[in-house]
Amino acid sequence: MPGSLFIVAAPSGAGKTTLVRGLLARDSAVQLSVSFTTRAPREGEVNGVAYHFTTLEDFHARRGRGEFLESAEVHGNFYATSRLWLQEQMRAGRDVLLEIDWQGAAQVRKIFPQTVSIFVLPPSLEALESRLHGRGTDSAEVIARRLAAAHDEIRQVDQFDYAIINNDLQVALDELCSIVRAARLRTPLVRQRNPEIFPSAA
Repeated sequence: MPGSLFIVAAPSGAGKTTLVRGLLARDSAVQLSVSFTTRAPREGEVNGVAYHFTTLEDFHARRGRGEFLESAEVHGNFYATSRLWLQEQMRAGRDVLLEIDWQGAAQVRKIFPQTVSIFVLPPSLEALESRLHGRGTDSAEVIARRLAAAHDEIRQVDQFDYAIINNDLQVALDELCSIVRAARLRTPLVRQRNPEIFPSAA
């Protein structure tokens, strides 16, 4: 039986990656989909772990061959999810998590309408700006561009099933884990996994 598909999206700096890492550490049944990107690796990022880093030419070639489930341009770089890997994992009954932006989330939901989508919000735009400066990885120009984009990204929150305000990391992580656990208890999934308990249709 197919596994569940989860999406976590957020403005840059809201803590999405930290929350996803926390979830994966707590719940070994969730597999993280590693996205393809044309962005250059940041310090400490390992190819095939953080992202599949690739060239613009290779990215467009893969997209042209239909290898991607979704793709989007974010802050001047391209990102995409491997359709082939995702389908293989879900057919095997594994739960998969996509860490993507709202544009990609909209594309995925059209293909997998049962996707559980979660949007992570910063406690305020001022807190978001402070976090972006605190990372020390981006120039002032890039930070300004990310903050401007955050305004538009936050407007998309109503497209998502759940919203988590990341004011306290441990509280936000508990909330994310709770959503994943609750999603596994949806009646159709429980029925599929335990047919002997449920009465057959008359």
